[in-house]
Amino acid sequence: MRFILAALLVCLSSSLEAHAPVINDGQAPMTLEYPFDIEEPEHSKAIFSELKSEPHYYKIVSQEKFRFYAGLTAPKLDGCALKQTFDLRILDGNKEEVDKRNGKSGEWWPWYEEYGKTWYWVGPEVGKEFKSDRVYQAGTYFIEVSNQTNTGKYVLAVGDEERFGFSTIAGMLLKGTMGKIKRGWWDKSDC
Repeated sequence: MRFILAALLVCLSSSLEAHAPVINDGQAPMTLEYPFDIEEPEHSKAIFSELKSEPHYYKIVSQEKFRFYAGLTAPKLDGCALKQTFDLRILDGNKEEVDKRNGKSGEWWPWYEEYGKTWYWVGPEVGKEFKSDRVYQAGTYFIEVSNQTNTGKYVLAVGDEERFGFSTIAGMLLKGTMGKIKRGWWDKSDC
């Protein structure tokens, strides 16, 4: 019993500074008409997804101004070069472009994430060094993730307030989230 409690405390303390992982299971269409909803845009999340022929769209609706951060990473597999890059585009509620980052023209660099003990390629971000550097006014915004072929596995990081509670940790443990992420995004056959 003490071992379980100790393990839980270690998980709690180490996870307080991690992005809460979310797996996009591919059930939602993620089109501009039916985007993936991002609640609490300042709270950091790492959304694991895969393009399969169309761009993905995420939607933020906020009743008040908020710190905005969005960045793209991709799984870095041992001995494999970066397979695909991804572009990031921000649209307002009228679907007018607010910001854009071209993943092909920017430098992707390797980064080791301590909590998940995994390597990533870090690509374009709206913000700086995984943090917000701007405030968006209240309203509706869309995040578009795409590339030339609209294929490939990526991770969209949003928000920079890195905290989540016991219910998130318990949910991750019960759903086996970290195992699913490791198997689904760090598969050597993708090399």
